[in-house]
Amino acid sequence: MSSPTRDGDFVQSLDRGLAVIRAFDAEHRELTLSDVAKATGMTRAAARRFLHTLVELGYVRSDGRLFALRPKILELGYAYLSGLSLPEIALPHVEQLVERVRESSSVSVLDGDEVVYIARVPTNRIMTVSISVGTRVPAYATSMGRVLLAWRSAEWLEGYLASVKLRALTSHTIADPATLLAELATVREQGWALVDQELEEGLRSVAAPIRDHTGHVVAAINVATNVSRHRREELVRDIVPPLLATAEHIAQDLVQRPRHTAAGATRRAASDLVGGRPTRRRVPKP
Repeated sequence: MSSPTRDGDFVQSLDRGLAVIRAFDAEHRELTLSDVAKATGMTRAAARRFLHTLVELGYVRSDGRLFALRPKILELGYAYLSGLSLPEIALPHVEQLVERVRESSSVSVLDGDEVVYIARVPTNRIMTVSISVGTRVPAYATSMGRVLLAWRSAEWLEGYLASVKLRALTSHTIADPATLLAELATVREQGWALVDQELEEGLRSVAAPIRDHTGHVVAAINVATNVSRHRREELVRDIVPPLLATAEHIAQDLVQRPRHTAAGATRRAASDLVGGRPTRRRVPKP
């Protein structure tokens, strides 16, 4: 959403250094100096200084022309995941759900105007969507994003809609603020969201909220499928009930183990981070 307030406490050099790291992703694992400068909007001289600093610190490697992230960068993502109990708590339930419905399932949280995947269990079916733990996608065009937006306050949503750019990612995408608000009201009323080919043609998904001990929605869980395998009515009839039950089971475990330390499953999640950082999935431009 909106950028940090650029007051006297804002460290611009840190912001620019992180921008260099964010220039690398699953589709851009190796970049030249010119690539990094272009992606970050920096001069070549500035990009060179940041890259060589990261090389010296062990976060980036270089063969003299191409730069790439090194495994040490995983420390940055693990610092967040290691303090988060949700992925470890959710993962066994997600695995059971996938075994039951035979479709991929994920858990995500809201970060600004995007959802970030923090747990995922895929099926062996081949889909065009490439998603892993750490992937980021626009909240407004996804079922989990709709769930995470639906229980935000009216004031928060007003600020969100004022700052986010709603783009028609497919011919089905809701890109009108009034229509999106109406859809979010429907999600709140029925308790779950269904998104039909709004992120990508052929991809259909349903999502449910995961609540903490106070009743606040802190995450979302989904089931995603190809339109050729499930019609909308089949998703509602066959997938939504076990999805809601799984969300409730995760919520119950969160209440029972609110301070549970993240270990095995969280390490698995950290090891899946592409390039050691949450990756934005490239979405088609309208």
